[in-house]
Amino acid sequence: MTLSRRSFALGISAVALAGCAGTGTPTVTGRASPTPGMTPVPNAGFDAWVASYRGRALSRGISESTFQNAFRGAGYLPGVIERDRQQVEFTRTLEDYLAIAASDERVSKGRANLRRYDSTLARIEQAYGVEPEVVVAVWGLESQYGERRGDIPVVSATATLAYDGRRGNFFEQQLTAALKILQRGDTTPANMTGSWAGAMGHTQFIPTSFEAYAVDFTGDGRRDIWSNDPTDSLASTAAYLKRSGWRRGQPWGVEVRLPAGFSGPFGRGSTRSAASWAAAGVRDMNGAPVPDYGPASIIVPQRGGPAFMVFRNFTVITRYNNSESYVIGVGHLSDRIAGGAPLRSGFPPDATGLTIDDRKELQTRLNRAGFDVGTPDGVVGKKTEAAISGYQQANGLAVTGKPSQALLQQLR
Repeated sequence: MTLSRRSFALGISAVALAGCAGTGTPTVTGRASPTPGMTPVPNAGFDAWVASYRGRALSRGISESTFQNAFRGAGYLPGVIERDRQQVEFTRTLEDYLAIAASDERVSKGRANLRRYDSTLARIEQAYGVEPEVVVAVWGLESQYGERRGDIPVVSATATLAYDGRRGNFFEQQLTAALKILQRGDTTPANMTGSWAGAMGHTQFIPTSFEAYAVDFTGDGRRDIWSNDPTDSLASTAAYLKRSGWRRGQPWGVEVRLPAGFSGPFGRGSTRSAASWAAAGVRDMNGAPVPDYGPASIIVPQRGGPAFMVFRNFTVITRYNNSESYVIGVGHLSDRIAGGAPLRSGFPPDATGLTIDDRKELQTRLNRAGFDVGTPDGVVGKKTEAAISGYQQANGLAVTGKPSQALLQQLR
């Protein structure tokens, strides 16, 4: 999504990862029903800000006609400010994140899209040197393969956030870049839609990243990441990764076994050669030394969970999104799309003592009892909590909305 320069880097792809953990209904075209709170409302302060911004926009090369066309019908979106203010620290565990990011459904859809666009992806790989499964994995995490691209007008969204002032300079940059995109003719104001924060298209480029990295791979004269045809989006993602230093034929990382008593060093700040890690007893999941893919680090993102040896391509993906969970999500999903197996190391039980299989069972039994949680994925989000609350209330229990061993036993 190219949001690594923002403090809210996971805001967009978290929407694309909605499952039992959240809500949202994908559509074939990527255009869902209009998002509540995203209709412009009168705001005199916003209108004054737009008037003052006009001079700055024109001084940066935006024509009067582009400016007028872009703001015709644009306006202040209160829902954008609500989304911005409601952001919370991202606390989902790696286990939960991967349960959604590399779910069976997402893997299956990824493989189907890999086959569907095989010739296009082959040409993209030839041009940019990024493996097809990696490009498809980014697509899968960012917009669920184009099903959730966002329906919010980008000019209105970025102008609202620029006027709001909390990150005014950043969003004014995004607004100006959006106007330059319109002026170049890549799309129209009506078609330039995306997330509440201005991320656009199949792989969720913010306007400044679009300006820097987007490509016209179809050769029609437009860098069209909004079309139902994902070609330009997929090529733009590959171009972004290539410019960030992607090394073809090398993994992002591999799952590893650590020897008993292993004390590190851990973290991406400490790199060693594969031979050095092998000498310390680190092995791949088959018990063999990890091949030499260059300087490597050991990370254990969730205590008691899998360990990974990560390489340069891991760092490259952080340029797209700096969240460690996101990078592992892209990397592991790409491995699965290419035919790889699930992770072999397990995760520990959660704070309630429930494993992910326990949580899936709890969700399955809630569904059977008439309390809808959607497809059981083991991730406890708002929908699961609402179902638990409904069950507890219907059965005369204390309403907590929280899973527990006792609740699972009662459902059994």
